[in-house]
Amino acid sequence: MALRINDKAPDFEADTTQGRIKFHEWIGDSYAILFSHPKDFTPVCTTELGYLAKLEPEFRKRNVKIMGLSVDPVGDHERWRGDIREVTGGDVQYPMIGDHDLKVAKLYDMLPADAGDSAQGRTAATNATVRTVFIIGPDKLIKAMLQYPMSSGRNFDEVLRLVDSIQLTANYKVATPVNWKNGEDCIIVPSVGDDDAKKLFPNGWKTVKPYLRVVPQPKG
Repeated sequence: MALRINDKAPDFEADTTQGRIKFHEWIGDSYAILFSHPKDFTPVCTTELGYLAKLEPEFRKRNVKIMGLSVDPVGDHERWRGDIREVTGGDVQYPMIGDHDLKVAKLYDMLPADAGDSAQGRTAATNATVRTVFIIGPDKLIKAMLQYPMSSGRNFDEVLRLVDSIQLTANYKVATPVNWKNGEDCIIVPSVGDDDAKKLFPNGWKTVKPYLRVVPQPKG
């Protein structure tokens, strides 16, 4: 099953470093980030988990929960966590799924159905496609997906920026332009006519083109 933006995020039940969880129940009324790794004790992923651990308070401010997934048992995750803390200074407090039977990786279309049912004997190379970031809304719909090769560390500052954009545009009739950062000008969406825009943005906007109307970022 190929997953796309605005699809319902598949629900599942799995063991994690914080006990057994039901994914949709765990998300609750929050946003969620589910990010996956091909294997424990891999160098690039070690740096990623540690950095995200240090960035987690920023996500928490935005009502975003974080959950990791790696195609290994939970016990391996616990041992890896010590290495991550030693190498990066980041103490992983968010749950990590032990996807030793590959069920979640398959459910999220990161491994083919015929990939087997055990992590035993598999390498990072055979799990290379298990390397995706999913941003999921409180409505349990997939808002964004980012896929990276194993050789390229993910930019979690960009994930945070993307969360800011997703949350802003969910609440206001705006879109965010290229390289936008929180607090910068936005674009009024084309579906909003000028008459309605006057009600929504009484302080006015700058018309660059009829389809490109720039407005200060709305404030909650």
